[in-house]
Amino acid sequence: MNRWLAFIPLAALAVVIIVGAFLLTRETERETFSEGRIGRPAPAYSLTSLDGATVVANDAFEGRAYVINVFASWCTPCRAEHPQLMALQASGVEILGVAYKDRPAATTAFLDGLGDPFSAVGQDPEGRFGLDLGILGVPETFVIGPDGAIRAVHRGPITPEVVEETIRPALAAR
Repeated sequence: MNRWLAFIPLAALAVVIIVGAFLLTRETERETFSEGRIGRPAPAYSLTSLDGATVVANDAFEGRAYVINVFASWCTPCRAEHPQLMALQASGVEILGVAYKDRPAATTAFLDGLGDPFSAVGQDPEGRFGLDLGILGVPETFVIGPDGAIRAVHRGPITPEVVEETIRPALAAR
C-alpha cells in the first residue's frame, strides 16, 4: 500500500502536464489589448522629440491618416523592417516613429545609418506610451485614421505583404 502512495505526486504531475498541454494547444481566438483597441481612439500622447527641443503630440497629425511605428535601435527585427518603412515614407505616408526604451544617441545613430523614414520621432524612454498602446514588444505598427481611431495593428516587423494587405487598406479606409 505504501508503494502506491509514492506514485501520487507523479500522477498529479502527469495531470498538470496534460491539462497544460490541452490549454496551450486548443484553438481559440485570442484578443490582445492593442488589437482590441481597433476602432477606438488612439491614446493621446505628448512625447519629447528625438532632438529634445520640441514635443511630438497627437494634435500634430489631427485630421490625417498616419502610421505609428514603435521601434528601438537595439531591435534586430526593427532593422529588418526598415526598408519597408522607407518605402512607405517615399510613397507619401506619414509615419510617427516612437523610440521605445532607447537612448537618443543610439536612436540617432540607427536612423543616420539606415535612413530616417519618420515625419517625427518621439522618445518613450520608460515605455509609458507603449503601455498605453498595448504593445508587447518592438517593432509594432499602428494605423491611425483621420478621426484619431486605431484602424489596424501589426505586431512584429512589417513585410511587403503586411504593407499591401493591412497598412495600405487601413490608410485608405473612409
